[in-house]
Amino acid sequence: MYTNDLLWIANTESGDHINILPKMANRHGLVAGATGTGKTVTLKVLAESFSEAGVPVFIADVKGDVSGMMCPGQDSENMQKRIQRFGLAEANFTYKGYPVTIWDLFGKSGIPLRTTVSEVGPLLMSRILELNDLQSDLLTIMFKIADDNNLLLIDTKDLKAMLKFMGENSDELSNEYGKISGASLDVITRSVVALEMNGGDVFFGEPNLDVSDWFTTSDDGRGMIHILDSSSLINNGKLYSTFLLWMMAELFETLPEVGDLEKPKMIFFFDEAHLLFSDTSKALLEKIEQVVKLIRSKGVGIYFCTQNPADIPNGVLSQLGNKIQHALRAFTPAEQKNIKAAADSFRANPDFDSRTVLTELGTGEALVSFLDEKGTPNIVQKGFVLPPQCSMGAATDEERNACVKKNALYDKYAQAVDNISAYETLKDAAEAQAQATAQAEAEAAAQNTTSKPAAKPGSGKPKKPSSGSSSGSGKKPAKPKVPKAARAAGRSAAGTVGREIGKEIFGKAFGKKAAKVGGNAGAAFARGLLDTFLKR
Repeated sequence: MYTNDLLWIANTESGDHINILPKMANRHGLVAGATGTGKTVTLKVLAESFSEAGVPVFIADVKGDVSGMMCPGQDSENMQKRIQRFGLAEANFTYKGYPVTIWDLFGKSGIPLRTTVSEVGPLLMSRILELNDLQSDLLTIMFKIADDNNLLLIDTKDLKAMLKFMGENSDELSNEYGKISGASLDVITRSVVALEMNGGDVFFGEPNLDVSDWFTTSDDGRGMIHILDSSSLINNGKLYSTFLLWMMAELFETLPEVGDLEKPKMIFFFDEAHLLFSDTSKALLEKIEQVVKLIRSKGVGIYFCTQNPADIPNGVLSQLGNKIQHALRAFTPAEQKNIKAAADSFRANPDFDSRTVLTELGTGEALVSFLDEKGTPNIVQKGFVLPPQCSMGAATDEERNACVKKNALYDKYAQAVDNISAYETLKDAAEAQAQATAQAEAEAAAQNTTSKPAAKPGSGKPKKPSSGSSSGSGKKPAKPKVPKAARAAGRSAAGTVGREIGKEIFGKAFGKKAAKVGGNAGAAFARGLLDTFLKR
C-alpha cells in the first residue's frame, strides 16, 4: 500500500510498518526465497504500492497468476484475520483491481511485443542462438557488413538472407572483413531456423516496441502495470532472459540522466532472475553489471526475483539495496553455505540470529531490509508481508482477452508489418543479376550466330571450331562480372558504427540507425545493380 508518501510493504512482529522510501526505490532490490514461500504475493504487493504511487511497473508473469492484478481480491475469513492483524481497515484497505497491460512475445495471450534484429544487436543475438566465440565473431561481422551496405536487419528472414549472401560471396568479402567460414555460417543458419521454430519469427519484426509506451499512468493517476505473459516463453530460457536484458539496454540507451528523483520513473521486476546469468559470457556479464550500476541514475529501479541470492553474481548483488528474503531450505551442505551467505548479507539485528530465522520463516514471512534516507541499509527485521488488494489467483481467459482488446496499444501493435529490409533487397539484387546475366548470354549467342562465316558451296561440312572457341575470335564471350559484394549497396553516412560509446550497450551499435531508414533502400540497391549490369 502507498500511505503517507511511503511504500508500506510489511509489518514487524510488534506491528511497526516496514516501508520503502520512494526516493530510494531506484536503488534496486531483491526478492528471494524457496518455492512456496510467498514470493509472487510479495511481488504483487510491491507492484500495487508502486502503481498507487504513480510509478509504472513491468513484471514478468511466469506462472500466469500475476494477471489477476486486474481483478479485485476476494474476501474470506483468512483475509479478514490478516486485515485485522495488520490494521489495514484503518488504512482504507479495499479490494480492487489495478490498471494492467498484458504483453506476449508470441502474440497469443497479450499484445504482440516485437523488436528488430538490429535493435537486439550481435552480442545478445549470439546468446539467443547459443553460438560459440568464433560463430559470435562471424555474426558480428554480418552486422558490420549489413551496416556498411545499408541492409536493414529486421526479422529472421533478413538474418538468413545475409548469411546466404556471405556464403555466396565469401571470397570477396574475406578480403575486407576477414576469413568467412562456410561451416560456421551453416551452424548459425541452423540456429536461426531453430529460433524460428520456437517463435522467433514472430518476436522479431515490426512494428517494434517503443519503450515510451510503458511510461504511462491510468486516468486516476496510478502507474500502469505492464505484465509480460511468460508462461510459454519460460520454456525458452535463452530467449526469455535475453529479452529482459535487451529491455534493460533499451531503457539505458533511451532515457536521459535524471539523478535521484522523489520517486522512480519506472520499476522492473525480473522473475526467474537466475536465467539472466545462466551460461553468460564474461563480456555480457560485465555489460549487465554496468547497466545495473548506471541505470538507477536514469530513474529506473530493477528488482530481481529468484529462489536463492547465490543465483545473482556478486557484482550485481552488491547493487541491490532493498531486500526481501523469504525462507530458504538447508538440506545439503551447499544449501547451508548459501543460507549463511544470505544471512551475512544483512545488517545484523541483535534481537535474533538471521541464519536460524531464515530456515524457520513461514509463508508470507521474510527477513526485510530497506535503505534509509541516507542510502544506508536498515537493520534487518523479521517482517510479515501485507496481503494484496488484487486477486490472489490468475485472471480468467475472458478477463484477459477483454483487457487486451480494449487497450489503446492493441491497435498499434496487433498487426505485423513486413517492410523492405535485407531479405527483399538481396532478393531483388539477385533477380536483377540473374536477368542481366541471362541478357548478356543471349546477346553473346546472337552475336555468335551473326558473325559465324557461311560455308562455301561444295566444301562439305564446316570445320569444327578449335577447343575453347565459340566465335570467329576463338574466345568465349566474357560473362558480366558480379559487382563487388561489399559495395552492393552504397555506404550510409547514417551507419551506426560511430555511435557514441555510452550507447554501445550489448553490441547494439551495429544496425541501430539502419533499422530506422525508410523502405527506399531496397529499390535503390536493385536499381544500382541493374544499372551496373546494363552498362557492361
